[in-house]
Amino acid sequence: MRGHDRINNCLPEELILEIFRRLESKPNRDACSLVCKRWLSLERFSRTTLRIGASFSPDDFISLLSRRFLHITSIHVDERLSVSLPSLSPSPKRKRGRDSSSPSSSKRKKLIGNKHSGAENVESCSLTDAGLTALADGFPKVENLSLIWCPNVSSVGLRSLAEKCISLKSLDLQGCYVGDQGLAAVGKFCKQLEELNLRFCEGLTDVGVIDLVVGCAKSLKSIGVAASAKITDLSLEAVGSHCKLLEVLYLDSEYIHDKGLIAVAEGCNRLKNLKLQCVGVTDKAFAAVGDLCTSLERLALYSFQNFTDKGMRAIGKGSKKLKDLTLSDCYFVSCKGLEAIAHGCKELERVEINGCHNIGTRGIEAIGQSCPRLKELALLYCQRIGNSALQEIGKGCKSLEILHLVDCSGIGDNAMCSIAKGCRNLKKLHIRRCYEIGNKGIIAIGKHCKSLTELSLRFCDKVGNKALIAIGKGCSLQQLNVSGCNQISDAGISAIARGCPQLTHLDISVLQNIGDMPLSELGEGCPMLKDLVLSHCHHITDTGLNHLVQKCKLLETCHMVYCPGITSAGVATVVSSCPHIKKVLIEKWKVTERTTRRAGSVISYLCMDL
Repeated sequence: MRGHDRINNCLPEELILEIFRRLESKPNRDACSLVCKRWLSLERFSRTTLRIGASFSPDDFISLLSRRFLHITSIHVDERLSVSLPSLSPSPKRKRGRDSSSPSSSKRKKLIGNKHSGAENVESCSLTDAGLTALADGFPKVENLSLIWCPNVSSVGLRSLAEKCISLKSLDLQGCYVGDQGLAAVGKFCKQLEELNLRFCEGLTDVGVIDLVVGCAKSLKSIGVAASAKITDLSLEAVGSHCKLLEVLYLDSEYIHDKGLIAVAEGCNRLKNLKLQCVGVTDKAFAAVGDLCTSLERLALYSFQNFTDKGMRAIGKGSKKLKDLTLSDCYFVSCKGLEAIAHGCKELERVEINGCHNIGTRGIEAIGQSCPRLKELALLYCQRIGNSALQEIGKGCKSLEILHLVDCSGIGDNAMCSIAKGCRNLKKLHIRRCYEIGNKGIIAIGKHCKSLTELSLRFCDKVGNKALIAIGKGCSLQQLNVSGCNQISDAGISAIARGCPQLTHLDISVLQNIGDMPLSELGEGCPMLKDLVLSHCHHITDTGLNHLVQKCKLLETCHMVYCPGITSAGVATVVSSCPHIKKVLIEKWKVTERTTRRAGSVISYLCMDL
């Protein structure tokens, strides 16, 4: 009945707060806060996380937020992002009697003024020490703090933060030019710190890192360091001596050598996750890791010049609990090394081989024969791996759910048929530029892999309509990418439209034989569609686009550059018919002034001069 508020009259505040906490989408939370004053007040107490980009003046913005949200425990400031704040901009329509000189109006004017000055001075859109001090004053209970690429934050601000936010558990300083004094202050005051990311912190030296490690020794569990020329083995020796609870270590540095990593292996026997890109580390260090880090579960190695099968054998012999292995550009590792891992680490669930040119068929066969728990396999740029490798995977890895194949010229239809028959729990299949895979292999996938929800077949020249017809009959896809598969035409996409009603993402770019008919079918059969890529489709016109958007009201992104049949009318149709649209990628000359006025914020341009 009009005038009666049954929800507010019946529901207690505790229950409404619990409902708000279960809302994962920020727009939904924002919408709830606008319902009434009670909901606005309650929504303030339910928020625990804030994300701030390089918009307006972050220093002033933090001061305002601290007065509104009182229970924040996680704050993420990322100055690579530009976050629009429409709620702070002046509205063209004001409530009757609203005084333009009200306090809230003056706040908006102040922020807008800062925004305009920021256009002239980039520093006004950067968090400074003053803002970090305001953050510490306003959010003293913060536990997780990320300051990503905040160049104007220094040790002064970091010290003021450390003194007041003593409950800090996670600190990410990626790209911040803080010095040793600030890091030492964190070690002195933040005794509960568990996670620390120092990637691209060029102002730090061993002195600051050692001070922090000594101060947070009893709590520190995760450390990340990258591109810091003055952080050397001395820091790792301190980590090994003091951080007995360390579980995660990420290192990307040419200044780290065997001595530092051996010290960590000797002192941190709880280490579970090790990710390294250190050209100075050799097999000697990995011998220590294999012998001493018996709890190791994840190992990722990138661009190693001095890591060979000897190091792999040490890992296989000692790290029996290894579940996740990534080898990228490790040119001196061969099939023998991978066989040692397979025979020793039978709990492997994920394996990624990227650009390791000496690893061939025999290494992957060993994985299939010895690792029955494998759930994800990624083979990227592996020219020496043939069909029999995946045939063994199909026989031995019945739990496989995710398979990535990129530029594997030796893998063809026979391998895919084996995967289809043996790995019936497959959920995601991503293939790119594997020119020997055609209809036969994909038809087998459609016939046997009923749980498949994501399929990507980018630039697979031998895949055609028959493959997609089989997929449409056998699988309920949510995501499909067939970019560059030139044998696919209207019949294949129409089959997907009829057979996959849950489809949310579709990429049919660079398909020269696609016209308007499948777009009409997609409109009828795929009402859940959110992301659509049509770029370089020369036979799609405004007519097909119009049929699609009449039914696909949930569409959020649409890429349609280099489509000569799509005109300014088609662009206007998309932005006017799709209430949830967030991004339209199109040539600038196809956007009228009226469309720009109506939806300029969602239009993105490619090739501005066309």
